[in-house]
Amino acid sequence: MVKILVVNEEDNIINSKERGTLNQEEIYRVSALWIKDSKEQILLARRAYAKKKDPGMWEPAVAGTVEEGETYESNIIKKAEEELGLDNIKLEKGPKHRVKGKHNHFTQWFILCVDKDINDFKVKEDEVAEIRWFSKDKILKLIKNNPKEVIEALKKNINLLLEI
Repeated sequence: MVKILVVNEEDNIINSKERGTLNQEEIYRVSALWIKDSKEQILLARRAYAKKKDPGMWEPAVAGTVEEGETYESNIIKKAEEELGLDNIKLEKGPKHRVKGKHNHFTQWFILCVDKDINDFKVKEDEVAEIRWFSKDKILKLIKNNPKEVIEALKKNINLLLEI
């Protein structure tokens, strides 16, 4: 069974627990990847409709819960390869922030610049329903006009993410 890292308010590891057994007060780690191209378009992914959490909603291209034995960086490298077929990527470390509420975690952002046609990605269909390049304006319109189609973390952090 996969174990998730449990951390304290300073993001220090204090325990690990089986996925799905964390209570709402326990804090875990998430790594997320903000992918953009040379035209300043941003790649978003629509979560698979069979996902338990936020099915069919738009989110950053790649994100994952950090598991036992992983770092933020090793997790996002693994998830980028699994979910989009990206390998040998050169990441830039972005901001880290704390999320409190329905989900209780630290998110470490990474940034990747890549010029790739949408059809050149190898999408893992049980994780991702579709991916699409968006201009910054189109992301803002999506959030404004269809807020129920976008995960909370993207809505809350969009201004920060559009600056990186």
